[in-house]
Amino acid sequence: MDQHLPEPGSPGSAGGGEADGAPSTVARGRRPGVAWTTVGRGLHTREPSPAGRLRAWSQILRPGAAFTHLTGAAVRGWWLPPLPDELPVWVVQHKAQHASTRPGLIAIRQRGIPPSELVDGLRVATPAEILVTCARDLGLLDLVVLADAALHVGDVTLDELRAVAREHRRGAPALRRALPLADGRSESAWETLLRMLHVVCGIDVEPQKELWANGGFVARADLWLVGTRTIHEYDGVDHRGPAQQRKDLKRDRRLTKAGIERRGYTAVEVVAQPLSILRDADAAVGRPHDPQRIQAWYSLLRESLFTPAGTARLRSRLGLDEETDELGA
Repeated sequence: MDQHLPEPGSPGSAGGGEADGAPSTVARGRRPGVAWTTVGRGLHTREPSPAGRLRAWSQILRPGAAFTHLTGAAVRGWWLPPLPDELPVWVVQHKAQHASTRPGLIAIRQRGIPPSELVDGLRVATPAEILVTCARDLGLLDLVVLADAALHVGDVTLDELRAVAREHRRGAPALRRALPLADGRSESAWETLLRMLHVVCGIDVEPQKELWANGGFVARADLWLVGTRTIHEYDGVDHRGPAQQRKDLKRDRRLTKAGIERRGYTAVEVVAQPLSILRDADAAVGRPHDPQRIQAWYSLLRESLFTPAGTARLRSRLGLDEETDELGA
């Protein structure tokens, strides 16, 4: 049976104009005035927020097209790795349609109508589709961060991700490599990085471990080093306020009373000084410290957006210094 695309302006269509309900905050052609922000060639908005810019882009997309890749991940509010400037907007559309072509827009064409749904008024690809599309371009560590975020908020299940990863398509092999490492118990991108550092260096950890002593609850730990009385945690900027510090100190006293050693680490240590974390972990589990184990972590970092090398890799892959309007599926 043939698949029929929605007509412009009908339910499920991402395109349209003033006649079919296009917002008055969007204008096409010449920029109407100084109050308008140019989003793309001949496309302007009076709402320069990220969502407002995407609403403007929606007006030039083919019927049924949906935001995907890092654009879709941002709309869904997932944790994101540090993103380079001037990233394009990614959309996915039916392969039978001419691609939406404009500088700053990458149209991925695939067979069939892309599965999508409305999120905050924007047509966005389904979570599994977003992740397999991201897997085309991102490093393994970035992909695990995104998968953890999607799993954590309940946007997708591992079964749904395994199903799309089994398909014969670009991104599927990379997604298959990421899924055994994904864990929805993570509560932030940096918790994911801290866990991954331990995992690739051969340290067995359990995220969000509930700790009990003498029949009472002590704390829930970011990472428990399995078989030890040691926990490793990420200390972000939210731990610097006076109220949070008082709460943390009370928690630390409970941990000390229970005989549990807590070690906290910052983003700088995770990225720039990871050997100190590995040394602490080796001591906790009682194995000889081998500095060479940290090379596995450095290899992941180098391909990720958490380092300048990984950022340069993505920029080169996307041809951000060239005019790139379309990638074939």
